[in-house]
Amino acid sequence: MTNSVAIVMGSKSDMALAEATKEVLDGYGIGSVIKVLSAHRTPEALKEFIETTINDGTKVFVGIAGLAAHLSGNIAAHTTLPVIGIPGDGGPLNGLDALFSTVQMPRGVPVATVAIGKAGAKNAAYHEAQIIGVSDPGMHQKLIKERADNAASIIAKDAALQESLKK
Repeated sequence: MTNSVAIVMGSKSDMALAEATKEVLDGYGIGSVIKVLSAHRTPEALKEFIETTINDGTKVFVGIAGLAAHLSGNIAAHTTLPVIGIPGDGGPLNGLDALFSTVQMPRGVPVATVAIGKAGAKNAAYHEAQIIGVSDPGMHQKLIKERADNAASIIAKDAALQESLKK
């Protein structure tokens, strides 16, 4: 399994979000690497990591950061590969500041931004699978199957609910 996704977090305190992303990726058989690097405290190491992982086959980057949350934007400044930002849910504003910092990128340097916290971390992984699925028919089929399975599960749960309401 090659590392198609590079997950970068600004602090080890974001590990739960990185692990939530990695868990979904692992379920799809998508390799990933997790690294702690700061846009502000380790800018040269971050740039070097981006360049190295691109050479190693990374297709998508994820930036996870709270508070000032400039990590995803910094990653996007150094690559034209897709970057997905996950706003961390900590700090005094519970991630609202991180959301604003992540989503407000200048024209020409996009960062796809997902929801704050764990739901966003999981959705980032699904989005990464969709990006990879554009050129990987097997991945595309896995996504189609999961969507169909999810729909069938909801319909079955509703049918059971409807049946229990009749009693």
